[in-house]
Amino acid sequence: MDETQFNPLAEQELDRIERAFDAVGIDVEVQPGGVLQVEFDDGSQMIINRHSAAREIWVAAKLGGFHFRPDAGQWIGTRDGVELWAALNRLASAQAGETIALVRPA
Repeated sequence: MDETQFNPLAEQELDRIERAFDAVGIDVEVQPGGVLQVEFDDGSQMIINRHSAAREIWVAAKLGGFHFRPDAGQWIGTRDGVELWAALNRLASAQAGETIALVRPA
């Protein structure tokens, strides 16, 4: 997959992520370059962005940094094979100190 295929796919997924966080009442600011800055009540942040050169979506959270690659319509973790949305729910819940149930918009 080249950048011309990857970038629209990643932008679409980042848009879904932004809408999912908004739906559960967690503030998301979109920074230049499409970087999502998710702010939790305690002031901590999660940063989610695309990395075009690597063809990955990167997530930086309290629990660490994670990379996801597109695979058959999903985004799969490069280290552990966990799907992006499962990881986002786990990471957001850990960061918020309560269960966060993000639903991937269509």
